[in-house]
This record gives sequence, C-alpha cells and structure tokens, in this order.
Amino acid sequence: MPSNPTSSLPFLSSPLMSQTAAAASKLLMPSFLEDETRPFIPRTSSYTYAANSIWYQQQTRRSVESGSASLLALSAVCRQSFTQDIRRAASYTYILTTRIRFKMLLYLGLGYKWITGILALGCYAFLLLPGFLQVGYNYFYSGYIHRDIVYGDQPRNRLDLYLPKNRDGLKPVVAFVTGGAWIIGNFPQGTISDMVKDVSQGISFVCNNIADYGGDPNRIFLMGQSAGAHIAACALLEQAIKESRGGKSSWSVSQIKSYFGLSGGYNFLNLVDHFHSRGLHRSLFLSIMEGEESLRRHSPEIVVQDPKIRDAVSLLPSMILFHGTGDYSIPSDSSKSFVDTLQSLGVQAQLILYEGKTHTDLFLQDPMRGGRDDMFEDLVGIIHAGDSEALANYATVPPRKRLVPEFMLKLARSVSPF
Repeated sequence: MPSNPTSSLPFLSSPLMSQTAAAASKLLMPSFLEDETRPFIPRTSSYTYAANSIWYQQQTRRSVESGSASLLALSAVCRQSFTQDIRRAASYTYILTTRIRFKMLLYLGLGYKWITGILALGCYAFLLLPGFLQVGYNYFYSGYIHRDIVYGDQPRNRLDLYLPKNRDGLKPVVAFVTGGAWIIGNFPQGTISDMVKDVSQGISFVCNNIADYGGDPNRIFLMGQSAGAHIAACALLEQAIKESRGGKSSWSVSQIKSYFGLSGGYNFLNLVDHFHSRGLHRSLFLSIMEGEESLRRHSPEIVVQDPKIRDAVSLLPSMILFHGTGDYSIPSDSSKSFVDTLQSLGVQAQLILYEGKTHTDLFLQDPMRGGRDDMFEDLVGIIHAGDSEALANYATVPPRKRLVPEFMLKLARSVSPF
C-alpha cells in the first residue's frame, strides 16, 4: 500500500489538486503561525496582551484576505482549465461521431453517390419550385380533381382522380396514374407484392366507381411512370393471368383501353446491376423486391415469355411505351426489349422514343416549359384516334403557359440526379 493514499488516484495526486489543498490550508491557517522562528510573547500585562490580540486579529484578517484571493484566482484557473477540457472533449466527440456517421452510411450503402444525389435532388427541386407551387395551387383549388379518395384498408390506399369535363376541348378521360416515387415511400410499409396489390385495388375502384364521379367507364386508361410503369404492368399482367385461369375478380383487363408505360423498367434481372451502379444499393433494392428469387416473378418481360400463360398474354390491351434516349436512370433499351417481346407474342405494342430526353424531361421539365410538348401530343393522338371532332377541338386550345423560366429548367436538367 502506498504511504500516501491519494497517490494511487491520478486526479487526487495531480498538481492541480495539490495547489488546491495548499490554498485551502493557507485559508484555514494564518501565514504568521507557519513561521516557527517567531518568538513567543508572554502575557506580562493587559496592555501587552491587548496589543498582541490586535496584532493577531490584523494578521489573521490579512491572511484570510490573502488566502481568499489566492483561492479565487485558483478557482478562476480551474474554471478556465475545465472549460478548455470540455471544449476539447466536445471537439473529439464531434469528430468521432462524424466518423461513425460516415462509416454507418458507407455500411448501409448510403455513401458518396447517395449523399451527392440527395444534394443534387435538393438543388433540382429548388430550381423547379416555381412550377411546383403553381401545380400545387391548382391541385388544391381545382374543381376538376377529386383528392385523397380511400380505396382500401391500408392508410396508403388513397388516390386522386382528374376529370376534365370537356375542358380544353377534350372528352372526359380517366387516367389512373401510379407514382414511381411511392415505391420508396411505401417501403418498408410494403414490398413489391404489396405495391402491386395496392395498384390492383386502385384500378378496381376506378373501374367500379368512376361513373359516380362523372367519368366514362368505357374510357379508362392505365398509365405509370418509372417504377409506377413497372408496378402497373405487373398488376395488369397478374390480373390477366387470374382471368385466364377462371378466377373471379372485381375488375377486368378488358375494361382498360390501353396501357401507357413511361420510362419504365420491365426486366429487373438485367437492371439490378445498373441500379446498383447508379446508387440504389443492391441490398436495398432486393429488400424492396423481396429477394433475388422474386426478380424473375416481378419482371413482366420475363413472365410473358412463359408458355403456360399464353392465354393470359392474349388478354392484354394495347401496350404503348414512351422513353427518352437520354435516360440514364432506366435505359431506353428496357422499353425497346419489352416491346419486341410483346410483339413477338402477338400483343399490340408500340414504342415511342424521344431523342435526348432524360428520365424527368418528359413529365416534368417539358410540361413546365409550356406550349405543346411532344409526349402530350402523342397521348392525345392515341386516346382520340379516329375522333376527328375531339382532335379538331384540341387544335383550337391555346398553348399552356410557361411555369418555370428556361434558364432554371436548363440548370435543373444539368443537376438532376435522375
């Protein structure tokens, strides 16, 4: 055992603690009493005693004042040292936690590409904000939109219906659109099977209730963009397979006049590596798709080639695919390959390519540019094919107004992460 019990405790044996103890001893013991050479003054008289008493009180007061000042000065030094230690510890903690955050992001696959992608997405959204604000205003205040309609038992089972009511010279058309962005928004609430089921329930609601909202049940078109195009195709194909096997359902493929797929992916066995290279980590994508063994089952291009479901393939409506040749998120070859496969099986299928258009040009930048954009003109021509009156009325409609200045659209296109 050490002779000094505090010597085994680093903090108690530190110079700072020694200084504190010394100052405290000075405060409790007057400095003149520490001088062992001071002669003893006997009490020879009351006068001498009184003088000694006064002198003692003065020395004690001075010693106390001196000790207090020393202790206050030492306390200030301690506080300053403590503050510096806290700041140093905080800086070390911040550095450590920052490193941990980045390591966790890298472990989860949310590395450099995800971080730069999120920053690019923020800039992209900011540049298109003038258009988003105007679209949002029309969405909430337009009398043509029926919003937030519940069609299932899940909180996510909601849809919007847009019924123009002869607006812009067009006859009422119902388009049930599935949003590709929801594939991430609904995960992990639901995986690919849940998403396909949700879309199928939404189509069923439209087919059976659209007349109640003033729509024409004989003019229903199914359209999806990006992941929405894939999910809608899966729902349509699953319904066709169910009908070919005599299964009962609340809607029929025959109620859909045409399917429009915009910038979609239809063979995920060929796309999983591409998505990984673009920043959608393989493990996350496979979690959404319910594992690698599910990729084949949810790839419409592969499913339609199964000889066992040829009867189901024959039930499909006309399939029209739109794609930009400058799409880096999902290459246009994905749509081309699917159309070639459908045509080889006798399905009425068509591919319309737009030179140099990216993944978002066709449904975001081009409509916000105003005027008449190519894809919308093609849609109107397909939907109203053979209806000269509707096409003539549409030709008299003034061009749409611009929502975003051109220079902002060009900047948004240059920073787009899609």
